[in-house]
Amino acid sequence: MDERPDENFRERVSLSFARQKVMRTIGAELTKLEYGIVELEMPFRDDLTQQHGFLHAGILSTALDSACGYAALSVMPEDAAVLTIEFKINLLSPGRGERFLFRGEVTKPGNTIIVSDGRAYAIADGPAKLIASMTGTMMVVRGREGIAG
Repeated sequence: MDERPDENFRERVSLSFARQKVMRTIGAELTKLEYGIVELEMPFRDDLTQQHGFLHAGILSTALDSACGYAALSVMPEDAAVLTIEFKINLLSPGRGERFLFRGEVTKPGNTIIVSDGRAYAIADGPAKLIASMTGTMMVVRGREGIAG
């Protein structure tokens, strides 16, 4: 990923992230943005848990999907957007922590399909704990009304 198709990728990804209402709903923030790498963070919230008090798997999936998708968007030219067409998540440990970190990184860039890998970490006292991993496949979208980076 040496070639940078869009030198304004940080601004474009940040503006797109700001439009994503579900990230506001769960309290996720964009905390790291590099070419091909995105990190999101969010605090623990009781209203986002399942019946045992762990962060719900759907919330983990949502945040990891966004981290992987925005990592993919960061390597796209200005005229392109991305949409997730498939992902596989492995839930490795209960979502228990004070904060959560979601990291997406482009594994295989492409002109039509991009593969990103994601990792979710629970942060509390001590070192961050890996709680989930994801591989996501993103479709590159150009020239579709209503779909923009």
